[in-house]
Amino acid sequence: QLAAGLKLPSDGAVFMSANHRDKLNLIPIARKFIALGFRIVGTAGTVRTLRDAGLPAEQLWKVSEGRPNCVDAIRNRRIDLIINTPLGETSFKDGWAIRTAAIQHGVPCITTLSGASAAAAAIAALRGDRAQIICLQDLHREP
Repeated sequence: QLAAGLKLPSDGAVFMSANHRDKLNLIPIARKFIALGFRIVGTAGTVRTLRDAGLPAEQLWKVSEGRPNCVDAIRNRRIDLIINTPLGETSFKDGWAIRTAAIQHGVPCITTLSGASAAAAAIAALRGDRAQIICLQDLHREP
């Protein structure tokens, strides 16, 4: 797949657009990214939910709402990570356009909240101690 091998960003902007079922569960994930120093941008409903929770977020238009929109922001390198959980026909069309732009421009795109939470944890872990490379033979060598 074209999307394989993308690296998670260490900073920048995270675009968030969640379906109505996921919006409230996105709040703690957004908090994690903000704590890591990321800016949050998103579509109107998601931004409203985040702002109601006291989180800063910048609104972008959906693809179906006109231009400039989130796909334009991806193309202009203003988005470094995408969290998009579409639900419904219009959302799937927008989601397809978002994921296509993400692949074309090398932006990682996550489509589940569990994946988004894992990404935040991975970024936090990578900022800590560097992983140590150990040969498997050495790891299992008897003392």
